[in-house]
Amino acid sequence: MERNRSRVTVLALVGLLALSAGTGIVAAQSADGIFGSVVVEADETYDSVDGVAGSIVVHGTVTGDIAGVAGSVHVTEGATVDGSLEGAAGTVRIDGAVDGDVAVGAGHVEVSESAQIGGGLDAGAGALTIDGAVGGDVRAGAETIALGPNADVDGEFRYDAESFEEDPNATVTDGVVHDPSVGSTVDDLVDAFTVPTWLSVMYGVLANLLLGIVLLAVFPSFSRGVASRVAVDPLVSGGVGFLTLIAVPIAVALVAVTIVGIPLAIALALAFALVIWIGIVYGQYAVGAWVLGLVGVENRWLALVVGLAGFALLGLLPFVGSLLELIAFLLGIGALVLGLYGRYTRHSGRGRQTTFGELPRS
Repeated sequence: MERNRSRVTVLALVGLLALSAGTGIVAAQSADGIFGSVVVEADETYDSVDGVAGSIVVHGTVTGDIAGVAGSVHVTEGATVDGSLEGAAGTVRIDGAVDGDVAVGAGHVEVSESAQIGGGLDAGAGALTIDGAVGGDVRAGAETIALGPNADVDGEFRYDAESFEEDPNATVTDGVVHDPSVGSTVDDLVDAFTVPTWLSVMYGVLANLLLGIVLLAVFPSFSRGVASRVAVDPLVSGGVGFLTLIAVPIAVALVAVTIVGIPLAIALALAFALVIWIGIVYGQYAVGAWVLGLVGVENRWLALVVGLAGFALLGLLPFVGSLLELIAFLLGIGALVLGLYGRYTRHSGRGRQTTFGELPRS
């Protein structure tokens, strides 16, 4: 029995790590799906990259296309993309070679001096800087656009921007044209790469579900205590959650005042971020358990699914959904803190140590 539980826990943790944004690294010869980060090392060759990730970084070679949504996309100097680059990101930086076309929407797009784009460039950005070679036409809409001294566009440069700067040494074979209609076309491009609401909701529910499975499997009695505490005394749980949300950041800030305390403050902030996530999952699980209790059903796994799915749907409602999610979070983190404090005081009074997994039922 214990061995089976351990296997379930390990599998859940592996899945959780694979889905956590910013932590997973893909090592296969192609990347398709949702990842923390995709890194093509200098000695690696990928067939293609197509997915959602915290970051996409190419040091080596991609023989096909790159298409994705990411926090950042970077084709480093010396890297080669034989196909095209399409996507949306916070930042897009090209220092290497992209043999095909580039079509991107981003907060900041930079084509550096060492960059070589074989095809055309379509970009929608807050800021666009081009100081490398583009083998085709450029269509760009941005707040600011700058053509550097090494810019070499072998085609027409058509743009719409509030601020446009062109270095005298920049080369544009077919001339520069200001065209206000480019802005609407670029908006369509950005919209095409926007992550659908249903996809982001599904990803969030799946990540929360995996965390919930770990919590319920490893700490069953403690989890029952959290749900019971929310159902019996929601005002106290919510009040403690509200105070925790205020007090902990203040405490972390006080610790960070001294240079010695900065590393500790960073560690505490990361730990509190994890506690917040756990509080969110516990809160929604507790509300799910309460709802099932109203109809006489007691099943922790069903309560987890009902809670997470229910709040995912409620979250689509403007204002009301966010308010209900906040209430559930305060209930969850308050019940979590109360449970930890209660266990600490009881076990310290007994003068002995116990493991979290051995906590008695509430």
